[in-house]
Amino acid sequence: MNKQTKLVSIGGVKIGGGERVKIQSMTTTKTADVEKTVEQIRALENAGCEIVRVAIADEADALAVKSVVEKIRTPLVADIHFSPKLAIMAIENGANKVRINPGNIGGEKEIKLVADCIKAHRIPVRVGANTGSIEKGFLEKYGKSPRALVESALYNVGILEKFGVEDVVISVKASDVKLTVDSYLLLSNLTSYPLHLGVTEAGSYEAGVVKSAVGIGSLLLQGIGDTIRVSLTDDPVKEVYAAKHILRACGKDEEFVEVVSCPTCGRCAWESMELANKVTAFVQGYKKRAKVAVMGCVVNGPGEARDADLGIAGGNGACLIFKKGEPFKKVGIETAEEEFLKEIRLLLDGE
Repeated sequence: MNKQTKLVSIGGVKIGGGERVKIQSMTTTKTADVEKTVEQIRALENAGCEIVRVAIADEADALAVKSVVEKIRTPLVADIHFSPKLAIMAIENGANKVRINPGNIGGEKEIKLVADCIKAHRIPVRVGANTGSIEKGFLEKYGKSPRALVESALYNVGILEKFGVEDVVISVKASDVKLTVDSYLLLSNLTSYPLHLGVTEAGSYEAGVVKSAVGIGSLLLQGIGDTIRVSLTDDPVKEVYAAKHILRACGKDEEFVEVVSCPTCGRCAWESMELANKVTAFVQGYKKRAKVAVMGCVVNGPGEARDADLGIAGGNGACLIFKKGEPFKKVGIETAEEEFLKEIRLLLDGE
């Protein structure tokens, strides 16, 4: 069970309040280039992204929000630093949420202007604190630590609360996995606002996925987190797929086809690894709960995959297809792929 947090709606997409964890990503295009931005957002939507964030670096970006929002399905979050004017422009042009750090927007006068605009348009705000934006006083008092990150975030949330902003999402990210996890654990005990999870600047694909899986996954397993973004120095579509895998591994996504496969060894006498990859790609688009197993040999066949709805194992020049751990039929090595994919279609499509 997730820790109960406040329910916040972002353009109709709900996070917190017991809702399932939502997947986010961020575009890499110049937001003012509406065509390329919309193209990338549609690719993210097709991959399963549920909330998308865009960078607002100048007035052209802020004005482009209106055209982008009109052409996409997902709620749009405007990411703003240093300029209250750009935050207000993005909101007035239709942003469904803004991500700011009040500490770099300006003084209380500037923050009040943004807060008033947020309230007038009835949208939420994410206060994103990271190790590069901790106020000097907290750094001097606590050093670069969970306490410094959390105190910085809550201090900035307090400023927004002072001006009547109530729909808040908080993140406390670091590139250090343990610091990130410890910060969220502390924050979770001190607030009921929904939490946006992520390991910032996680790195290129392989390293970034591992760091994100460890950090985000360990928190999700403890019931902490309402929305996640896997930050990768790569195509943002890969962030969405990585996020889906993390959610599934943590039991936070029930509507998917799980493919289990053994790592293979010297006993494997057929191309089970190749078939496992093909099966994984084949079931990718299905929103249905099922379990399919591709096992290298009879040692790890029906026994270890007994709970699979459908499975296959090879040995002695043939493959055995099994259902719920029970033998179904033998097929030749050369027809194994065709026969197994046919059975998967029958399982998933009900044909």
